[in-house]
Amino acid sequence: MRVKYADHRRQSRTAALQSLFAADVRGIWNDPALEWLDEDEDLPESSVEFAQELLGGVSKSHTGLDNVITRYAPAWPVSQLSVIDRNILRIALFELIYTPGTPRKTAINEAVELAKIFGSESSARFVNGVLGSAMSGLESGEIASIEPVPEGR
Repeated sequence: MRVKYADHRRQSRTAALQSLFAADVRGIWNDPALEWLDEDEDLPESSVEFAQELLGGVSKSHTGLDNVITRYAPAWPVSQLSVIDRNILRIALFELIYTPGTPRKTAINEAVELAKIFGSESSARFVNGVLGSAMSGLESGEIASIEPVPEGR
């Protein structure tokens, strides 16, 4: 699917999502490579760095992020979520928990946009619902203690 990007940070999230999708399908989480699948696009260095930060952070903390998903989407076992929805949620939760420079509304809106582009018909609503619940957990402080910040950050 060919998507044109005005926003380099969305490009970064998309590159991270594609790479996380590949890592998840393969079941290989140790140092997954950033697999930007569209070589025609030149990502600025800052976008490559952000994509690598997301990819590295999510791959290191995917188990803890899955625990958060389990808490806020208890009717949906993480293993039964679509690979796309699961990794969009992981990226957004990583941003919400570990990247204070990203405004929370932005992290959620970007996740919903990725779900509209790459997910199923119901993905955007599902992602928005889970992240809305997780936001309550962040604001109440119950998420803060889930897992220490991954090494190397």
